Amino acid sequence: MRIILIVLILLIAAGTCFGFYIRPEDYRAGELCIGISIAALFFLWMPLFIFHRWRKRSFKDYMLTKENIDKMREEGRKKNL
Repeated sequence: MRIILIVLILLIAAGTCFGFYIRPEDYRAGELCIGISIAALFFLWMPLFIFHRWRKRSFKDYMLTKENIDKMREEGRKKNL
């Protein structure tokens, strides 16, 4: 997954740079390349990145349950001693 993310971000960056490069000569094609690259960044790369970063984590660790609040209080008491 990491390799896929790296390759995608490089392709998106290359597409954006190419769009800015050809924009003075062919405005519509340059804007199209830039637009497709930005759309791919937000609708393709970003969800894959978020999935990759969160797939092995438990959401229960980040929820405020009674057990987690008690655990935080105990850790706070240990630091104060």
